[in-house]
Amino acid sequence: MKRTVAASVLFVLSVLSAPASQAGPGHDHGEASAQGTGNGPQRLPDGSVFLPKPAQRQLGVRTLVSASAELPRTVELGARVLMDPNAGGRVQAVNAGRLAPGPRGLPNPGQAVRSGEVLAYVISSAAPIERSNQAAQLAELRAARTLATRRLARLRELSDTVPRKDIEAVESELASLTDRIAAVDTGLSSREALVAPVSGVIASGNAVSGQVVDARELVFEIVDPTRLRIEALTFDPALASDIGAAQLAVGEQRISLEFIGAARSLREQALPLAFRARGAALDQLAVGQPVKVFVQSRQKFQGIAVPVSALMRNPANQTIVWVKVAPERFEPRTVTAEPLDGVTTVITSGLQPGDRVATRGATLINQVR
Repeated sequence: MKRTVAASVLFVLSVLSAPASQAGPGHDHGEASAQGTGNGPQRLPDGSVFLPKPAQRQLGVRTLVSASAELPRTVELGARVLMDPNAGGRVQAVNAGRLAPGPRGLPNPGQAVRSGEVLAYVISSAAPIERSNQAAQLAELRAARTLATRRLARLRELSDTVPRKDIEAVESELASLTDRIAAVDTGLSSREALVAPVSGVIASGNAVSGQVVDARELVFEIVDPTRLRIEALTFDPALASDIGAAQLAVGEQRISLEFIGAARSLREQALPLAFRARGAALDQLAVGQPVKVFVQSRQKFQGIAVPVSALMRNPANQTIVWVKVAPERFEPRTVTAEPLDGVTTVITSGLQPGDRVATRGATLINQVR
């Protein structure tokens, strides 16, 4: 029995001490692949994302602790920017003619102008037959004035024998002829001054020196960029009587709108709502630009307000937010959201108060695979 155990031990030792066998040329399988360290951002099997702290700082990830609040129910409406009729105006030609530059030349779009400033002149251009008739009338009036001047001189020489009323009648006739000559002469060589009705900037203008314009043709449009009118369309007429507040989002800035009133006639089966906007942020808007207006009603509901930048889409095209469940782990949550003011949105389901939601860098987290 002892000999059998000793033989087994010697056999095991001989196997362990034997040199490792090597494959012949052409039969090796290359170098062994290095195992992943697991320290980089990666998508985990359960759909969450592992994001180390250095990667979070590099991507600029910021989170916000969610809190429930009573918020107004908001409706998003399509709108467009209009000119405020009390702070803007149009410059139109009353008569047809040719354009001539004003004292400072023809204004360019965006140039500031003052109320009462002459922007351009319109040199009247009448038909040849009309000008010839005016010239003939002017010649007749000048001849009549010459005769009246001579008759007045003779009557004044005979002032002792001629009644005073005859001299006054000739004087009146001479003054009338002088005024008529001045009026006809002005009509032949007059030019119409196009004056700015309000102070502001040139919103549009296609005037060129020598351009022929027709009567009532729009030459310049002037607006005050800090005072604009916003017109929104709603298909719910009852909304006009339930407006608590309204806001316009311009980039990351919010502009409060003052509700003016609702029209009493439909346009394209929708009811126009007029709002007044004021503020320096309006410099980024242009007349006719389409915008979004967020009308808040007086109705309230419970929700969690988060920035719009926190909302993402998953491969199933569902709205999600990324919630930080661990220091280096983010989990997607499917949510339902409603608009609030264009910069902030309201989460109505899928999120709990106290959850830490990724507000900045959420797009980069969503791209981790």
